[in-house]
Amino acid sequence: MKEDTIRLVKKAIKGSKSAYGELIAEYQVYLYKTAFLYEKNEADSLDAVQECVTRGMLAIGKLKEPRYFKTWITKILLNCIWQDKKREQMVSLEEYQEKGAENYLIEEKVDLYDAIDSLKEQYRTVVILFYFQELKIKEIARVMEIPEGSVKVYLYRAKKQLRKWLEGSETEYKEERRYAK
Repeated sequence: MKEDTIRLVKKAIKGSKSAYGELIAEYQVYLYKTAFLYEKNEADSLDAVQECVTRGMLAIGKLKEPRYFKTWITKILLNCIWQDKKREQMVSLEEYQEKGAENYLIEEKVDLYDAIDSLKEQYRTVVILFYFQELKIKEIARVMEIPEGSVKVYLYRAKKQLRKWLEGSETEYKEERRYAK
């Protein structure tokens, strides 16, 4: 992290709203891209970033190590996204019946983003943070609060699943899931 950025973080921790604003301006594209990889639409991504910025502003005084600001703000963003996803998952039976079961089937053609979306939450997170946001293993471990070895295992397993999925060996699995519903 640059010395200028660390100075800004220290000022923000001490209560400088303008320093926090400068930090957010510096990281806004990164935050939006990360949110968009999860949310897949502009409005939800912007909402997640806005919620993250607000929570960050309220909690900046609790940040103990200025050089971990990016990790810290990323963790806040992911928590905002996950909380929003949990609310979305609470679908009523009537809403499910209105949409029809066919809308919940896996599509025939799967691109990379659909394959990533099919991964377990922890695998998807490491893939997005490692490949799309180019965070280091150590940073991902801090964000997810898991050992570095677990991050490596998750990356390995995620790549293995993605390879299977994209090579088409999941065809039978998809058909089984389709007819099981």
